[in-house]
Amino acid sequence: MRIRIDRPVKFFSNWEKQPAFAWAISLSWVLLLCAIAFGYHLGSIGLVDETEPLFAEAARQMVKTGDWITPYYNGHTRFDKPPLVYWLMAIGYRAIGVNEWAVRLPSALAATALTVFGFVTLRKFGYVQPADGTEAASDRHASTSRSLWLSAWIGAALMALNAETLVWARTGVSDMLLSGCMGTALMAFFWGYATEDRSSKTRWYFASYVLCALAVLTKGPVGVVLPILIVGAFLLYVGQLQSTLREMHLLPGALLFLAITLPWYFLVIRANGDAYINSFFGYHNIERFTSVVNDHAAPWYFYFIVVLVGFLPWSLYLPIAISRWRLGQRRQWQSQPRSTQFGLFALFWFAVIFGFFTIAVTKLPSYVLPLMPAAAILVGLLWSDQMQRPRLQRSVMITAIVNLVFLVVLAGVVLYSANWMGDDPAMPNLPETMRQSGVLIWGGLIWVLAAAIGALLLVSRQGRWLWSVNAIAFAAFILFTIVPAAFLMDVERQLPLRQIAATIRTYPPTETVLMVGFEKPSLVFYTQRSITYLSHPDRTIDYLRRSRTEQPAPQSALVLGYPDKLEETRLRPRQYDLIQTAGAYQLWRVPLPLRE
Repeated sequence: MRIRIDRPVKFFSNWEKQPAFAWAISLSWVLLLCAIAFGYHLGSIGLVDETEPLFAEAARQMVKTGDWITPYYNGHTRFDKPPLVYWLMAIGYRAIGVNEWAVRLPSALAATALTVFGFVTLRKFGYVQPADGTEAASDRHASTSRSLWLSAWIGAALMALNAETLVWARTGVSDMLLSGCMGTALMAFFWGYATEDRSSKTRWYFASYVLCALAVLTKGPVGVVLPILIVGAFLLYVGQLQSTLREMHLLPGALLFLAITLPWYFLVIRANGDAYINSFFGYHNIERFTSVVNDHAAPWYFYFIVVLVGFLPWSLYLPIAISRWRLGQRRQWQSQPRSTQFGLFALFWFAVIFGFFTIAVTKLPSYVLPLMPAAAILVGLLWSDQMQRPRLQRSVMITAIVNLVFLVVLAGVVLYSANWMGDDPAMPNLPETMRQSGVLIWGGLIWVLAAAIGALLLVSRQGRWLWSVNAIAFAAFILFTIVPAAFLMDVERQLPLRQIAATIRTYPPTETVLMVGFEKPSLVFYTQRSITYLSHPDRTIDYLRRSRTEQPAPQSALVLGYPDKLEETRLRPRQYDLIQTAGAYQLWRVPLPLRE
């Protein structure tokens, strides 16, 4: 066995002799991962209905009106989220223009910062297990060096290359920004907890307070409630609650936190009063936790499925990665140095968020996005441990075999997925477009090839490299399937709306614009004017007649919808002119007053 590990030990020994080079190469590699996962063609497709344009338009209104306190969308206040994500988008508009890049850049940068800080933290504290004192000093040093570098490399790859992080890091909403602020806040706390130097400890604790404050400005009280629960549960378990609280400078930290968070909340409440309090704190926080909001109900096991799918292709290893930290051995953990407890901390990070949102009544897949970094840390530490063994542990070997079978199943799902794409009336031709493009064949081949290479590694007793197969396959899947498929979906679903929006902008701003039967918020963003949405098409004629009483009275109305919805308006052919057909939509111009 000694012969088998000599070569890796020599490699890491030489690596450690050039620390500047080692860090430069490693960080360059992490940034390349982030560029592939989060930056590649980030702004090359249009905003995706239904949620993304709501954020984009609220930020645009801030730039247009100069009101950076109260968010607005389509002429109405939007109290769903606090302002940080709107502010960052608005700054992006000022810097690079009002476009999709500016909308999504905050999410991409938050994911990148989280991954890079995760790499640095794992390089410092990514021990695969506490030292037991049985190794010789020289072997222990070499083992520690290997462990930390491997933990950092693998953990960073897993943070960047998983399904849920990929989706939300490329979407212009607040979820990834919350995950970035909360994740970095938790890691900053651990730096303060595990660092021995008193001045450094204080700086890290205060950094954690600042990042928690930014999380609260991103999505409200949950940005501080969850970190408090995670840190509190962890400190109680390791018996460090009182001693840690004494060193955290709670009073000045709380004052700093309040100094960052309270001004905006004070100003928005002063400007909007009970309307804001009831909407944001009542509806969007308390009611979401205690009752079903917007029909987002789900069974108790919902997040088991979400984590299984969202943390692909690594989720099958989570049970082993969790079980190896042996929560039953509390006394042993309490005797370990703080610096060796990062994996245990990640376990509490994962479990508290998972449990919190399982208890909550309203359930959405994005709610558990902040636990994905913890899952990456746990599985990354597992594979770092396996990389230093001559062969995989039995439980990991069995899971690896199941993982390879799962990759074959995933290939079949990708190849067959066109059969499940025909239920959106906005893109009825998408299934055939996908089949003809060949992107699904590429996706299937990527996962089949990954399974075949993984099987060869297992047969040749090189199974410890299986993590890299998953990582490379996922990166290839992004480049050759996900991004090309997104382009095709954009052409089918969103491009027609942008084309119609361009036509609407050629008409005077006084023209009434109606969308009947459904709501597509991207129309507001791309037309840069208010849109009236009528969920009941049969009320269109009454609305048009009432609009003639407005001052100044509009000369005509532009009416947009699917042809079958437009027929339900009961407008007769002589009462409108067909202006444009784009994709599944039609745009009519209705002269006012109505022709009888």
